Amino acid sequence: MKLKFHLHLRPLKRARYMKTILFIEDESVLQKTFGEIIAQEGYQMISALDGETGLRVAKEKKPDLILLDLILPKIHGFDVLKKLKEENETRDIPVIVLTNLEGLEDVEKALKLGATTYLVKANYSLEEVLEKIKKALGK
Repeated sequence: MKLKFHLHLRPLKRARYMKTILFIEDESVLQKTFGEIIAQEGYQMISALDGETGLRVAKEKKPDLILLDLILPKIHGFDVLKKLKEENETRDIPVIVLTNLEGLEDVEKALKLGATTYLVKANYSLEEVLEKIKKALGK
């Protein structure tokens, strides 16, 4: 028995490069919620639930931007940030720290290690975080 398939293709107006964001965050609910918002804005989101996975995925996928929590299982966020900035293949990827740590020492340490921006979760809405992402990606 032969099956016939009819493929209808719409011409692409213009293929556009979809920016990829790696979100290294251990709260799966936040991952899911933020992933939906990111997708609506035309970005692709990759998730990592711990620091070890986040480092591996960053090297493999080379995202356009990394959102990084600091309190993570396996490898702490500061160590992830330090390693990202030491590696040739990941050092130029902008990193936005998105965490609950509010201490001035934490902010200074993250910026010194190479974070582009430091955001405290409680102080920013998801829409405001999205605006910071757009700014970091040059949109």
